[in-house]
Amino acid sequence: MHRVRELARVVPQLGTLFLRLARDRRVPLLRRLQLIVLGAYLVSPIDLIPDFIPVVGHLDDATVAALVLRGVVRSAGPEVVAEHWPGSVRTLNVVLRLAGYR
Repeated sequence: MHRVRELARVVPQLGTLFLRLARDRRVPLLRRLQLIVLGAYLVSPIDLIPDFIPVVGHLDDATVAALVLRGVVRSAGPEVVAEHWPGSVRTLNVVLRLAGYR
């Protein structure tokens, strides 16, 4: 149950992070555009795999978000991402690991 609550908190934190990064001029223009398109994709009812399919339906959203975040971390650096992260350092470390940063 604890992990479910933690996951429920991460989703809005990621939304806040993506919005803040899309506004930051230190993030290259291409990555900012990807963040904007990602935001539109995540709120759109159109999906690569429909969300009503258990587990896999939400996995495509998470995969696309992780790929975009990986590109942002590589191009702008983990410091910029950390500066905009609204949650705990522990959760930030998990997010950075999922984005491919060691």
